[in-house]
Amino acid sequence: MNLKDQLKNDVRFVEGLKACINCGICTAVCPAAQFYDYDPRRIITTVQKGNEDEIRALLTGDTIWYCGECLSCKTRCPRDNTPGYVVQALRNLSIQSGLYTQSERGRQQIKVKRQVGDRMLAYGYCVYIDEIDTKEHPEQGPVWDWYRKNAQSILTRLGANYHGEGAGTLRRISDADMEELRNIFKETGAIKRFEHIEKACHE
Repeated sequence: MNLKDQLKNDVRFVEGLKACINCGICTAVCPAAQFYDYDPRRIITTVQKGNEDEIRALLTGDTIWYCGECLSCKTRCPRDNTPGYVVQALRNLSIQSGLYTQSERGRQQIKVKRQVGDRMLAYGYCVYIDEIDTKEHPEQGPVWDWYRKNAQSILTRLGANYHGEGAGTLRRISDADMEELRNIFKETGAIKRFEHIEKACHE
């Protein structure tokens, strides 16, 4: 099946592309377009044309990874299109096909999977202070190293239940709740997605 037909099988593509008139309002209101060489209108034009080489270029490039998924485009489009949904479908196809590994921004998905997804499955938190590696995030500087070293006393003073049982911020998530969370990930296909991202990254 060609790339265009695979896109058409994604509900986000179907819901996101109704009848684009190429007016450019989506680009005008897009926050990402202010900071990157990013133009939602151009992406929609590309997928509407249906040229396989151009769609492949989107799937192997950085452009589709600039979108912040804020959906400002959805609220402004005069023809009820949502370029953000189309970008989600393109990202999905890029990951499913393994083409995401061909772009710098695409390859960052493996870091997101490991640093957010894996933490959620291990601890129940997408950002878990005990696992933040400041070597991976030098922008955090020495403050985060100090914060991690003194987390227990700082968080206790702030009223958190750090590693504690029961309710409270940064509490230990119960085994039963963790099992339920992992089942949700399994049933929704997230576990398979994570496995696929890892496999594609190593091929």
